[in-house]
Amino acid sequence: MTLAVTIVHACRRAGRGGSPTAVVDEASLTDAERRAVPVAAGTSHAVFLGTGSDGAVSLRFFTAAGELPACGHGTVAALAVLADRADTRAYETVLRSGDRTFLGRATRSAGCYEATFDPGPVELRSPTPTERAAVLSALGIRADAPCRVASVGRPRLLVQVPDRAALAELVPDLTRLREACERLGLLGCYVFSTPDGDGRAAARMFAPSIGVPEDIANANSTACLAAHLAEHRGSALAVDMGDALGQPSTVIATARTGRNGTLVRVGGTAGITGRLALG
Repeated sequence: MTLAVTIVHACRRAGRGGSPTAVVDEASLTDAERRAVPVAAGTSHAVFLGTGSDGAVSLRFFTAAGELPACGHGTVAALAVLADRADTRAYETVLRSGDRTFLGRATRSAGCYEATFDPGPVELRSPTPTERAAVLSALGIRADAPCRVASVGRPRLLVQVPDRAALAELVPDLTRLREACERLGLLGCYVFSTPDGDGRAAARMFAPSIGVPEDIANANSTACLAAHLAEHRGSALAVDMGDALGQPSTVIATARTGRNGTLVRVGGTAGITGRLALG
């Protein structure tokens, strides 16, 4: 079987960087074959597109290590491909990931797509002393650093550092971090700088337990951060990622707390950068 793969750089910054993602139409593949797609395509993630009987577009996400229940930059990449196929400036569709159905939008502008979606409810809680000690030690961050556990599908630890310089200096022990996250059931750790007055921040996402030592862009964790900040005020964020990997990326997110809880939208700029056939 030959697979047609579209390569999308999701969450680009000023036309550069972004997280390369393989987008593939659903096919009769084993999970092992799906895990092989991002490896063969030279990407960290692959998203498989299907169509349900109700017309919703189904999404399945894989890394080399296995399937993920959700992937934010993978959703951005999928929306760019779907909008490109629809050949319309403004595109909107219903998406399904696992048992959750949600709305996604993409707008074409200057040869790329601005894509946003609803990541679903974000669950927030304080970390246990064990979670805090194990993860912060592996990161090399002081034990009293502010942190929260946040989940959109799987929990991850959000850790705040004072500024971009402190973030750039991080050299985590990835072996210890992977062991800690696997033992504690965490997806990984999202370390972010204190946002400035305009809501601009930087972040690094370490997720060795899913085969991604450091993620170029992580939209779902940025959505978690927006929900965390919205506990105190409405938030509009632009979070720079990928600089440590030479792939500048930016994820945007908005959150506001209303009568029905915290409403979050997240996304970024996506560019279709290549097509290839695997077989």
